[in-house]
Order: sequence, then structure tokens, then C-alpha cells
Amino acid sequence: MFKRFSVYYKPYIGIIIFDLICAALTTVCELVFPMIVRTITNAASLDGQALLVSTVLRLGGLYLFLRIIDTFANYYMANMGHIMGAKLETDMRRDLFDHLQKLPFKYFDNTKIGQIMSRVTTDLFDVTEFSHHCPEEFFIAGIKIVGAFIILGRINWWFTLIIFLLLPLMLVSIFVFRTKMKEAFKEQRKQVGELNADLEDSLLGTRVVKSFANEDLEREKFAHGNNMFLNSKKKAYKYMALFQAGTRFSDGLMYIAVIVIGSLFMIDGKLTPADLIAYLLYIQTLITSIRRIVEFTEQFQKGITGIERFYEVIDEPIENYTPEDAVELDNVVANIEFNDVHFKYSDNTKEVLTKINLNIKKGENIAFVGPSGGGKTTLCNLIPKFYELTSGSITIDGVDISKITLGSLRNNIGMVQQDVYLFSGTVYENILYGKPDATRDEVIEAAKAAGAHDFIMELKDGYDTYVGERGLKLSGGQKQRVSIARLFLKNPPILILDEATSALDNESELLVQKSLKKLSAGRTTFTIAHRLTTIKNATRIFVLTADGIAEEGTHEELMSQNGEYAKLYSMYSTL
Repeated sequence: MFKRFSVYYKPYIGIIIFDLICAALTTVCELVFPMIVRTITNAASLDGQALLVSTVLRLGGLYLFLRIIDTFANYYMANMGHIMGAKLETDMRRDLFDHLQKLPFKYFDNTKIGQIMSRVTTDLFDVTEFSHHCPEEFFIAGIKIVGAFIILGRINWWFTLIIFLLLPLMLVSIFVFRTKMKEAFKEQRKQVGELNADLEDSLLGTRVVKSFANEDLEREKFAHGNNMFLNSKKKAYKYMALFQAGTRFSDGLMYIAVIVIGSLFMIDGKLTPADLIAYLLYIQTLITSIRRIVEFTEQFQKGITGIERFYEVIDEPIENYTPEDAVELDNVVANIEFNDVHFKYSDNTKEVLTKINLNIKKGENIAFVGPSGGGKTTLCNLIPKFYELTSGSITIDGVDISKITLGSLRNNIGMVQQDVYLFSGTVYENILYGKPDATRDEVIEAAKAAGAHDFIMELKDGYDTYVGERGLKLSGGQKQRVSIARLFLKNPPILILDEATSALDNESELLVQKSLKKLSAGRTTFTIAHRLTTIKNATRIFVLTADGIAEEGTHEELMSQNGEYAKLYSMYSTL
């Protein structure tokens, strides 16, 4: 994981190197100070006359110079180091979002949006601190340990060796609780995602909540998720507290060892009082350094957890973007064939589509009807490759869609769905989404073609009216006509209408049907409908059941057969 993560450091290698140089400079003061104290103490204890004012001033001047360097080095580390971390976080978020754009529908079918949002935002916040402080703190600690060992070794080799052999005791708590802390913080991240998902679900469904007067139920659900998050934090803080308590106890043992063993060496004449003071100061420096690592351990664990969750998404397989020899779909005639198509969502589920064979010619208006769960929407979702076929093939103008680049395939297909999604923005921006480089005149022409221009001009700010989140400021019929205008602007040769009017009132349905009839003219169109009266004029109607295509023909042909379609139509007519 760290090898993969290190790739993100490459663009900022210069900043990192200089940051580590500054980190090394900041340790000089801490390593030199005990030696200055030892020199002064030795001179004063051996012979008071030997301690000259010039010596004191010279040592004070040296330390002041080192402190000035330390100040500038710390400024660079605090400024550029954090900026580097923020840039690295930005790069990771860019790559994560880019990868999310490439993931198949199957991933989003099985993953909560709140969890995804948590990984894109909260998880990566902690990576900023981790990416900056992790190399910095460990590098500083390494220099201090090695530097102190060399300096103290020159004073008394055996005493230094004994003291440094005790250092591993301070690291025991790190290794004992590291794994448990890591697991606890990972669980905490998961609970953040769950809390986000519950909150998003409740807020987006606020109209349903209020219509059923279920505010208390939502409070209970949120309280449960909130308490689960609290429990995960309690667990994480428990291990962090044990970690810190163990480290503090190890600190005390180190000080006791230095005082006791150092005193014995001093009694034996192998250590001077000034030497013992120097040892105490160096041990304090080492303990302070290790404590800094301890203080950052929570941040380290959060950062590691964030990186792990980042790569969990990155490692999700992307959509099959076709082989290198894939072709662009140009000059589309829109003849479409299904050849023995089979499909199921996963290996553990039964087939949704079985032995589907269709031959659709340019400009045909094909309609699919049948019971819910028969696979009508699934069949249409296979054309733009929202899902991969289990077996068989689909061709457009004789070219297998598996050999067509995904971008060019979807650019030639337009979809109108029952659940219209409008982005938070203006009416103009939502129509422009169909062709981002279109002119304003083209947007207006598309709106006129969709029968949307008149109602748009009646809005407060016309085309610049803010539609609200998911278009909540527009009615169902208005949203549908905006989405149709978006397709007129895109102008695709293949059209998929997935129950586009089933959620509308009669007046809105009539207006939208007129727009759809105009939109469908000259295009190969697939229509999924529950309101069977809307497809009476379809070129061909297919009755799709769990066993495949049960019937095929025009409205009149199917009614004369008095089969499944006739039953469905009769049922609908009596409603």
C-alpha cells in the first residue's frame, strides 16, 4: 500500500527533500543544546575561573544562530509541508472521482452514496496531515536517536548502550496496540459513511417523512446510527488511551534508569555530574520526540485508514472500456440486433433475460410491455452497455457494441426515464448538459422543439431560473420536458424511453407525449410503457416475460391473437 501511495509524492519530491532538510536543521538545536549545557557545567564545576564571559557569549551566539535557522526551517515545514499535503490530497481526490466515473452501474447498485461521499471527503482530509507529518516526524525521530547515540557514546559507551537497549520498551505499546487502533479507526470511518448514508436518505426523503408524520421514526434511526458512531469512537479512544498510558509509563522507567544507573556510574567515577545532566537532557529530547510520534499516532492511523479506503475504491474494476482496437461509432444508421442475448446481474442470481433475439431497423419505434420484473428496463440498459452481457451479442449497424468505444456508443444514444434527474443549477445549464458546447440559440431551439420554451419564459428568470436540488422547483411535467429538450440538443440517432410519462398527470402526459412523438421521428426508438394506450402506434410491440419474448407484432396483430398482450391491454382498459 505504501509503495502505491508513494507515487503521489513524485510531483512534489523537491518540496519533500527540502522539507526533510529543514526537519534535520530543526533537530540541530535540540542535539547541540545539551552539549552547550554540559560544556558550561563542566567548566563551572571543575574551575569557576575557567568559565569565561567570552565563552558564554560565544556559546550563546552559536545557539541564537541555530535558533534563527530553526525558526525559518519550522516556517517552511508548517507552510510548504502542509500545502504539499493539501495538493497530494487534491490529486488523490481527483483520481478517486475520475475512477468513480468509470465504475459500472453494478458498483453503485451495491454501494451507499453516503459511503462513497465519506471516502471522497472525510477520509482524504486525514491524508493531508498524514502525508506531511509521517515522513517528517519519523525522519526527525531517526536523526535524534542516531545523533544522541553517537554523541552520548563518545561520553560513555557502556552507559549509552544500556540506556538505548531500554528504548525498545517504549516501542512495545506501539506494536501491541497499533493493530487494534488501526481496526478501530477503520470501523470509525465505516460508521461515518453509514451515518452520512442515513442522513442523506432521510433528508432526500423529507417529503415522504413529513407526509407520513414519521419524524420520530427518523430520529430513532438517526440516533441508532449516531450511537453506533459514538461506540466506534469510544473503542478507538480506548486503545489510544492505553497506547498513551503505556508510553508514559515507559517514559518514567527511562528516567529512573538514567538516574539510578547514571548515579552508579558517577559513584564509580566513570561519569561526571555534567555528563549525567547531558544524558538527562538527551533522554528528554528522545522521549519528547517519541511522544510527538505518539501524539500523531491517531492522525497516522486515520491517514492509513483513509489511504486503505481510497485504494478499496480504486481497486474496484472499471467498466469494460473495450479493447485497444475498438472503433468509433460514426454515421450511425441505427440498425440494431440482439443475438441470443442472456443476462444476469451476478453469478448468484437467476437470468433476467434469456434467448433474446431482435432485429430492429432504422427508424422503427419498438415497444416493450410485460409484467414487472420481466427485464424490459434491463434489456434497454444493455444497449448503452450499462451492464455487460452474460452471453450473446448486440450489434449496431453490424458492429458488436463490445468493439465500440464506450464514449461514442453512448453519445449516439439518448434516454428519457420516468425518474428525471435535473442537476442543481439553472434551466439553461440543465438543457446545455446535452451538448456542452452548444450556443444559447441552440438551447432555446431545443426547448421549443420539446414544447418547453413557453413555460420556461413564464418562470421568474426564464432560462436562468434556478431549478433547485433535483429540480424540485419544477413540476413533473416541466422536468420531463426539460429532459426532452436536453435530448433534442444532443440529437442522438437511438432513443430509449423508459416509462417516460407514467408518473405524470393527464395534461402533462399529453404535452410530453407530443414532445416525445416529435423527438422520436426518424430515430430508432425503444419504448417501455405501462400505459399501453401510448404505444398503440408502435412499429412493433414485444411482450417480455421471465421466459423471454412471449409475443411480437403490431397492436392490432397482438389484439387479434387474444394472448398475453390482449390480457394486459384489457386489464389496463378497465382501470
